[in-house]
Amino acid sequence: MTSLHGIWVPLVTPMQHGELDLPRLQRLAARVIDDGAHGLVVCGTTGEAPQLDLAEQSAALAAVLEVARKRCPVLMGIGGSDTFAAASRMLEFDDAELAGYLVSTPAYVRPSQEGLLRHFETIADATDRPIVLYNVPARTGVQLELATAQRLAQRPQFAAIKEAGGSLRQIGDLLAQTPLSVLCGDDPLLFSALCSGAHGAISASAHIRTDLYVQLYDLVRAQRLNEARTLAAQLLPMMYLLFSEPNPAPLKAALSMQGMLHDELRLPMVPATTACKSLLAAALETLALIPRYSPTAGNSARYSLAHAREAL
Repeated sequence: MTSLHGIWVPLVTPMQHGELDLPRLQRLAARVIDDGAHGLVVCGTTGEAPQLDLAEQSAALAAVLEVARKRCPVLMGIGGSDTFAAASRMLEFDDAELAGYLVSTPAYVRPSQEGLLRHFETIADATDRPIVLYNVPARTGVQLELATAQRLAQRPQFAAIKEAGGSLRQIGDLLAQTPLSVLCGDDPLLFSALCSGAHGAISASAHIRTDLYVQLYDLVRAQRLNEARTLAAQLLPMMYLLFSEPNPAPLKAALSMQGMLHDELRLPMVPATTACKSLLAAALETLALIPRYSPTAGNSARYSLAHAREAL
């Protein structure tokens, strides 16, 4: 089983003229891998999965897997409020070389905890692959409670949880009272979560300077906490900016400034405001001054935006 630790990046889905831009998706995936990401997620919320049809989701997954090959594990996002439709959709992807699935709590319908338990168990019955639970009550309207996570964790197939409930206490309880790998899903809590023992993160912000998120993870693991705290403080302004308007609009704007994709989303999502883009441009310049991190080749190189300016 793939180790569900480290910094995982839930990829945005580049678009051009209303269609998926698969070459740019592959280029983005390659950059994130080159910058040290421990894993990728395709068709999560950041990837605008609810706005993609089944054929588009399959195409996005195939494109990323072609780049990732054996270099980087890939999770596929599975969402939706219809349990059996979600399980059926999973079968469309199950022949791929996947590390597993990221499965969110169902949105809008607000089931009971027993309903959540049966939802996840029914979906798990459709595959032999590991499942990462995804608790994100701000988006779905329902909280996956600790007791339910404990019951699900009795089945080894439920290997991890992306915890995005905004609570360090919940993260701590999951670490102390379940065998699940706990991945932080609230980017501003990343440093505190790692210090509390979290096994990593699924971080949309980590598209921007992936290497620095890997460095933060490595510093905490090495107990170099003063250095980690300083780096976290440098990353925090960009994290807040990337979620200052609905995700992934600011993130796509920032990636567009870097020449990685066109600043295009599908309704009901719309591009970031001009004011947000101005702040993002300044934040990108600030992050560009931080030395590039490579755990194997030293840390002296600087991360350059020159390629982005040329692309623009």
